[in-house]
Amino acid sequence: MKRLINNYLLLLVGLFLFSCGQEKEETLSDTFKRINDEVLQNSKAYATLGEASSTIGHRLTGSENGSKAEEYTYNKFKEYGFDDVKYLEFEVEAWSRGDIAVEIDGAPVPAVTLAHSPTESEITGQLVDMGNGLEVDYTSNPGAVKDKIAVVYIGLLDGSPDGLNNLHRSEKTALAIKYGAKGIVIINQVDNGVLLTGTASVTGELIPIPAVCIGKENGMALKEKLKAKSVSAHIKMTNNSNMIKARDVVATIKGSEIPEERIVIGGHLDSWDLATGAIDNGIGSFSVLDIARAFKANNLTPKRTIQFVMFMGEEQGLLGSRYMVEQEIKNGTIESIKYMMNLDMSGNPIGINAGGKLDDPDFFTTLGAEINKIDTIFQNKFTNRSGLHSDHQPFMLEGVPIVGVISNLDRSIYGCYHSDCDDFDLVNEAHMVNTARFGTMLLYGLANAETLPAKKMDSETTKQFMIENNLREPLTIAGDWKWGDE
Repeated sequence: MKRLINNYLLLLVGLFLFSCGQEKEETLSDTFKRINDEVLQNSKAYATLGEASSTIGHRLTGSENGSKAEEYTYNKFKEYGFDDVKYLEFEVEAWSRGDIAVEIDGAPVPAVTLAHSPTESEITGQLVDMGNGLEVDYTSNPGAVKDKIAVVYIGLLDGSPDGLNNLHRSEKTALAIKYGAKGIVIINQVDNGVLLTGTASVTGELIPIPAVCIGKENGMALKEKLKAKSVSAHIKMTNNSNMIKARDVVATIKGSEIPEERIVIGGHLDSWDLATGAIDNGIGSFSVLDIARAFKANNLTPKRTIQFVMFMGEEQGLLGSRYMVEQEIKNGTIESIKYMMNLDMSGNPIGINAGGKLDDPDFFTTLGAEINKIDTIFQNKFTNRSGLHSDHQPFMLEGVPIVGVISNLDRSIYGCYHSDCDDFDLVNEAHMVNTARFGTMLLYGLANAETLPAKKMDSETTKQFMIENNLREPLTIAGDWKWGDE
């Protein structure tokens, strides 16, 4: 009996030691909780954006500041534990502003030059109100702006017909050029005289006419004046356009099981030069940087390879992301990019937007439900649509599925978009922390999925997706519609 008892005790001890030696497999919920706790305690997104804003300033592509920003993020990736960090250098012609003077009806009017305006221009001409500046505004009044200066609103005017799709400022400029205008004055839609910059070129190349932005109040007063009489303007400007070198910064985590499949997450690091670009796109790019930090800090090893990219040149025509995609096509590696996640002016996520043809439409809501269990701030909203004019676009046009977040930010901060008030005092620290923790969960869940919810679209499917998202017209205006006129 004693021997039996001893044997039994030895068996119990053995079972205990065996069970202690077995690591419990971590569930997705466990991983998300671990991510959440670490990011809440250690997030660096707000601090690094604050440091960069105060020590570097704006991050204009091709400028000394832009180069400093590239080096800053490269060094941060290294500091966070990335061994595989590289520059993806590209050489392009880039624009910077010089001097501007605008007089309307003989009186000076505050104005900002829109990027890719000529390096030197001086014109005098009659102003013509072209409403929203859409194609319908020109076809309804053929020849109205021939050798004159078009005046257009940057948004859609109150009282506009239902069903109109607005266009980007560059596309409105392209239409003005198409119909013979010698210049264009774009009216901002933000109160209190805020002036907006940004590119007026659909290609990133110089345009043949001067393009300027004036404040909303001056613009609306001008529209009223044009109802009663003829008004002329004098525009004089100088700008710079030179060949520059810029660098995307790419940090890579190699996949543990399917390293040949890649998920790219990016946000554009560059900004315009009127302020420090804290909202556009500091809150996005520095959140990407913190998501990368969180992957290393939490020892996350997803099945697929992840590349974290700080894109340069977005503001001047998606220069960095276009270059990356061109190189992927040239090297025959574009097929290995299975998803692109883009954070541009994104923050305080409450849901997920996924572009592309979803084979598994429940994937993201199921993943979002796991994030919602961690914190109900994330409401698990879901949309399936796509737009243009950010770094996802070159990937999307090659059929790569796109994913991003549905933001819940104070709308008032967007009034400083591309303007001289886009500074760090607009940034909400808690919102950046939320972007980092929920963004890390979303990216890990996608990169570690057994099966991805969408496949790379073939050319015909991509074309149909563009049409369904009302993107054919702007892509055609920009020269990016590659499917012919049929």
